[in-house]
Amino acid sequence: MNQAIEVRGLSKAFGKTRVVNDLDFTVSRGEVFALLGPNGAGKTTTINILTTLTAADAGTALVAGFDTRTEAREVQRRISLTGQSAAVDDALTATENVIMFSHLAGMTRIDSARRAAELISRFDLTEAATRSVRTFSGGMRRRLDLALSFVVTPEVLFLDEPTTGLDTRSRRDLWELIRTVAAAGTTVLLTTQYLEEADQLADRIAVLHEGRIAALGTPGELKARIGGDTVELHDAHGDLVREIATDGTVADLRRALDRLDEEGLDGIVSLRRPTLDDVFLAVTTTESDAELTKEHS
Repeated sequence: MNQAIEVRGLSKAFGKTRVVNDLDFTVSRGEVFALLGPNGAGKTTTINILTTLTAADAGTALVAGFDTRTEAREVQRRISLTGQSAAVDDALTATENVIMFSHLAGMTRIDSARRAAELISRFDLTEAATRSVRTFSGGMRRRLDLALSFVVTPEVLFLDEPTTGLDTRSRRDLWELIRTVAAAGTTVLLTTQYLEEADQLADRIAVLHEGRIAALGTPGELKARIGGDTVELHDAHGDLVREIATDGTVADLRRALDRLDEEGLDGIVSLRRPTLDDVFLAVTTTESDAELTKEHS
């Protein structure tokens, strides 16, 4: 079986609000898959369904080959979840936190100590191993939280907005850890609001909008949907004067530059490639948003 996650027709409502609306997607074993979307798009609810914390109203979800509704215990044995806030005990040291989780997983005292030493080293916490967690920075707490997820190596790791609140350096450090985890064979499904994060980490991305998948594909495929490169002309103050879409070929770039000459325009020329920002805006802009933009343009 090559699929770590299979989702078919998944829906969930809270009251009259449909939060997840007929989702369909699969995640291959060893893949890093990102759910991208603004607050309220249904990312966390989807994670909660896949990790058996919430029951779907309709549809099916298989994780590691087991049904999240009828075989929840089997799913729970094969996954780990790191939520938006670190689930660590501030009163304990890093090592004590890992040992406690190891005991809860059924390990002996000796095995727990051995596993703690391994994970503290793997997640670059050796120098802080004996410090109280309450003295940790946000990035260190996140690394420890991720280490706890690997007390028993999961088949599927769920990361719900794992870098929220972290500074740039801590965020990039955590990205590297996630890449290492995925390279070792663990399937990773993460949710994020950060477009760069999805671009850097994900093999494939699903953009959620109002509970539905608005776009799905690799970062490159999603960017290609928006179009080719754009030649931009800025004045001396950096303000955009003119932009011309191209297909990215040398011939079309020359055509764009010739047009600027023909129009008698002068300034600084740059080439802008489509970004996930462009994708995100394109697929999450509603008709009312578009009309409002027209009225103010």
